[in-house]
Amino acid sequence: MEWWYWIILGSVLFGAEIFAIEAQFYLVFLGLSAAVVGVLTYFGLESAWVQWTTFSVLALISLFTVRKFLHTKIHGNQPEYRVGVAGEFLTIESPIEAGQTSRVSFRGTDWTVVNQGAAEIGSGSRVEIERSEGLTLYVGTKA
Repeated sequence: MEWWYWIILGSVLFGAEIFAIEAQFYLVFLGLSAAVVGVLTYFGLESAWVQWTTFSVLALISLFTVRKFLHTKIHGNQPEYRVGVAGEFLTIESPIEAGQTSRVSFRGTDWTVVNQGAAEIGSGSRVEIERSEGLTLYVGTKA
């Protein structure tokens, strides 16, 4: 293959990872391996099978040695994606007896709140949402 084919392939793979696809850095290392083979081909790596072998070896070595470390370093401190509202806090507007329900505005929507604790939750109390089912929030732990 011509050297510039490798450079184009490397650029497309690298660009796809950076700008379009979140492939957890797999495409970055494939793209960098292709670019390195392109540079080596420019400086005299002639045989096609040697080019493909070099590309494969570079890709495998970089994927298994550097990828996980680099991915963790860049993306490791991001919070995990949470589904639902469990763990968030809300302020109760009117008192709710133990086992009773009330209505509260949360995230721009009216929700039914169930006090599943053993004590009354007073007006203005800040409580943690323990779980949710549809538009019903289950609370009981004071924050």
